[in-house]
Amino acid sequence: MDVVVAPETGNISDQDALTVALAQIAPVWLRRDETLAKVAASVEAAAAQGAQLVVFGEALVPGYPFWIERTDGARFDDPRQKAIFAEYLDQGVVIERGDLAGLCDLARRHAIAIYLGVMERAPDRGGSSLYCTLVYIDAEGRIGSVHRKLQPTYEERLAWAPGDGHGLRVHDLHRFRVGGLNCYENWMPLSRAALYAQGEDLHVSVWPGGLHNTCDIPLFIAKELRGYVLACSSLMRPGDFPKDTPLRAEILADGAEFHANGGSTIVGPDGRFVVEPVVGREALIVARLDHARVRGERQNFDVAGHYSRPDVTRLVVDRRRRGIAEFVD
Repeated sequence: MDVVVAPETGNISDQDALTVALAQIAPVWLRRDETLAKVAASVEAAAAQGAQLVVFGEALVPGYPFWIERTDGARFDDPRQKAIFAEYLDQGVVIERGDLAGLCDLARRHAIAIYLGVMERAPDRGGSSLYCTLVYIDAEGRIGSVHRKLQPTYEERLAWAPGDGHGLRVHDLHRFRVGGLNCYENWMPLSRAALYAQGEDLHVSVWPGGLHNTCDIPLFIAKELRGYVLACSSLMRPGDFPKDTPLRAEILADGAEFHANGGSTIVGPDGRFVVEPVVGREALIVARLDHARVRGERQNFDVAGHYSRPDVTRLVVDRRRRGIAEFVD
């Protein structure tokens, strides 16, 4: 894995500095434990670079449902689609079972926070649906938020269930306040506003991979927020599908060089690239952020502060975890 280190411009005080890393890696597709081992190795690599936060792509563990659009995934009551979904479900992450305990231990040992995209198999919703979930683990190894993607995009709706607002939370990380959204949630103005209202100044956007998403969306978010944006994507090449992958021949039949080409990037509070999108290879992207730049850019525009008008427009956010039953014993 290549290491890409952003050059520092100007002097950053220790008080204002935060070192971050984006781990643009491919999963071991549909293999939860092997992918988690690869994630752990990337956390170790990020810690060795002095990172205080490391971010991974959307649905990385155990991988994005690339099969749907390539194997007639919308065919109703199809045995092949049922079989691959059953495998996908079986490889989902059950947080309550302790599937992320090893990463929590690593976070605590290295004093590093982690944002990780997983396919969550949720016992509180019966355990037979999957949620595209962004998990935050703090530098003391505690799970701080579990954000289930509010609205799966297009063909994702054939594999993922819609989430709720419970995970729309931000976290203090040294001088910064960090929050995150999954993929096309970053297009949703009110979801962004829910994080801005909590004082977010470091925004994490995670993607399955694709320069077409990260070439422009992180730029406008950074300009709107007047904060840093970390856009982290996964990578997926034909060789990243294990030989025994269900429906592998059909998934790879179009001969595409990439199913996800990365595009991870870091954007500054002025809406300009700190690190331009990295495409086509696994990489650890490292940068030292300066909170003073956030404060400076907010002099003339603060979306949740002096440039807001709560007397005219306000947002109501329901952060209750949604379930189908309430039991009173």
